[in-house]
Amino acid sequence: MEIPAAVLWKTHTPWSVEDIVLDPPQQGEVLVKLAASGLCHSDEHLVTGDIVIPPDIAEQTGASATPIVGGHEGAGEVVEVGPGVTALKPGDHVALGFVPACGLCPSCARGRSNLCDKGAFLIFGRQIADLTARHHAKDGTDLGIMCCLGTFAPYSVVNEASCIKLDDDIPLDKAALVGCGVTTGWGSAVYLAEVQAGETVVVIGVGGVGINAIQGAAMAGARHIVAVDPVPFKLTEAVKFGATHTASSLEEAADIVSLITWGALADKAIITTGVAEGEMILPIMAMVAKGGRCVVTSVAPMTSTDVQLSLADLTLQQKQLVGGIFGGANPRRDIPKLLRLYKEGKLKLDELVTSTYQLSEVNQGYQDLRDGKNIRGMILF
Repeated sequence: MEIPAAVLWKTHTPWSVEDIVLDPPQQGEVLVKLAASGLCHSDEHLVTGDIVIPPDIAEQTGASATPIVGGHEGAGEVVEVGPGVTALKPGDHVALGFVPACGLCPSCARGRSNLCDKGAFLIFGRQIADLTARHHAKDGTDLGIMCCLGTFAPYSVVNEASCIKLDDDIPLDKAALVGCGVTTGWGSAVYLAEVQAGETVVVIGVGGVGINAIQGAAMAGARHIVAVDPVPFKLTEAVKFGATHTASSLEEAADIVSLITWGALADKAIITTGVAEGEMILPIMAMVAKGGRCVVTSVAPMTSTDVQLSLADLTLQQKQLVGGIFGGANPRRDIPKLLRLYKEGKLKLDELVTSTYQLSEVNQGYQDLRDGKNIRGMILF
């Protein structure tokens, strides 16, 4: 079938909205009609070249990060299933988890399905089962799909391991948000940072992930939540989601944290900036108390290896510096759980979407992201 899609042909160029050819689902795959797709910063990393296939892997496999259909934050309805699919049928509503969860590998068996072995295929942007393409340009060129999903199109073929079945009464546009940003941010606070009641938490970067780290910390009972971002609009929004204090810089945040804790400093810090930078770590860890923890959720350029860190402070103050993907959450457990919290009025999702766009406006959506105008932009189909 022919469908429109937003394709990135090479880095540092705009998304090209054009007609592509989509093959039917094969073994273990489903065709999904998308209702919506979030505009996550991770797709911007494709544009800037922060996400690349390492040269040694590219040489061994011939894989390339582009051309690729963008989008990895979507939800919709199953319209066709391929051979061997047993857990889904046409008509089922699904959220697409940007990390697949097979349920069979050692990580899944240990309750860490955010580290599912099939996640190793995300960088290739091809179908999980055989690393071939179902998406093709009109000239026959195979197209990758972001996180094996490609939600910047009204239809996509994905592996059933990426699909989380939903109750029919869940609004699909809200379910799309939980496929990445909401769960990543919320889990960064609740699971990775292990925020406890009465703690002081600093969240650095108030975008689609950071705002949900704030929301998660608030739900966990944090006493103080300091939101840090240079954009005034984002700080205003942060208060609506539970921030008790705001700062426009790390220096300002450090002064606030010292004041409100009487010098004891923050129990937890969560880095959710658009791009992680090595020089951030030193001043952020300096805001963390003895025995405290700093969680790095932001994606850094894949070629970046330099970090500024006081090893003496790390050891002698018994601090922790940890990373995490998908907020340490388990897609099949936590996506339905968060949507239940939304239905009960305990989790804010409606308020997350600042602006909605047509597919043809995808580049404007990302310009608004760069300009700090959106907490989360969303494409509606």
